[in-house]
Amino acid sequence: MGQTAAVSAFLWITVVSLAAWCWLLLGQGFFWRTDVRLPGRRDPDAWPSVCVVVPARDEAAVLPVGLPSLLTQDYPGRAEVFLVDDGSTDGTGDLARELSRRHGGLPLTVGSPGEPPAGWTGKLWAVRYGIGLARARDPEYLLLTDADIAHAPDSLRELVAAADTGGFDVVSQMARLRVASLWERLVVPAFVYFFAQLYPFRWIGRPGSRTAAAAGGCVLLRADMAEKARIPEAIRHAVIDDVALARAVKRSGGRVWLGLADRVDSVRPYPRLRDLWRMVSRSAYAQLRHSPALLLGTVAGLALVYLVPPAAVAVGAAGGTGAVALVGAAAWAVMAGTYVPMLRYYRQPPWLAPLLPFTAFLYLLMTVDSAAQHYRGRGAAWKGRTYARPDAVADEG
Repeated sequence: MGQTAAVSAFLWITVVSLAAWCWLLLGQGFFWRTDVRLPGRRDPDAWPSVCVVVPARDEAAVLPVGLPSLLTQDYPGRAEVFLVDDGSTDGTGDLARELSRRHGGLPLTVGSPGEPPAGWTGKLWAVRYGIGLARARDPEYLLLTDADIAHAPDSLRELVAAADTGGFDVVSQMARLRVASLWERLVVPAFVYFFAQLYPFRWIGRPGSRTAAAAGGCVLLRADMAEKARIPEAIRHAVIDDVALARAVKRSGGRVWLGLADRVDSVRPYPRLRDLWRMVSRSAYAQLRHSPALLLGTVAGLALVYLVPPAAVAVGAAGGTGAVALVGAAAWAVMAGTYVPMLRYYRQPPWLAPLLPFTAFLYLLMTVDSAAQHYRGRGAAWKGRTYARPDAVADEG
């Protein structure tokens, strides 16, 4: 009797998991599709001026790829690059100047803001300094991009044309992250897949939608909207600064667009699991607003949606319970099917799709570890800086 009741209960849990996947498939903004790319655009009559702001801390390893791609942009209007050397110890600033002399192209200014004061995350303090330098040129647009991002030669003109044509205050592209090592293959496409599940790209660009997000590696922002939304001052505490920026713009009445990139790639390597673990865990608990209730809900949700289907297949097969195995297999199949488009976008084989539960389990552990670091008083850490709580609490508003 007890065993029958347990099987029946597990069957119902598996049915709930399948129902959740059916809802995610159809009701979460078709997050799994990868066709949200730069919207329709046309060349403006007069190309607006743009200032590119690049915060850089100890980026000498990736700068020889990222910075020349900005300096050599084929942009018909006036454009200038401002690289903010954020306390680097590896010669980032000197290397940037040397690359500018070697490659020519757009004018480059290198500055350093000094250590951030209390209440500011380092990257946003560097962005503030860079925007301050740029405002002396009175640009119409600001491109906020990271030092590890490589742009195709027409990237800037395509971004500006999309913003001008669509009337967007923010046009952001999720850079195609590097996928080379085994762990990158397992974790990186899932990172973008989970992000799109939380912030469906179709909802972000929809007029009147409250869903807001951006991808910090590539954000084109209207300069007048930056002033209106008080960016970056209004989000100075944010660890997840890209989402906070998009929310600040939407709260100020602006329009935001986010999609996958065709012309923008990240060259930063994450060859080992611990590198990827650090990338995720540094901000995972901030994403949950440091809430124990949201942490418990997230862990339970990940287990129900991603771990129950394969467990049901195993339990059903071992116990000869065909109904449990069948429902679990159906949920697992829907899960894997929604992951295949992202794998194709990253040029990965579709046989990786059934491994998504394993990757989700890793993300569950990373999230729990992020919370553990928070309560041990370590706060968010990045490039030698630790943002102790509560100053590092993301301003998610």
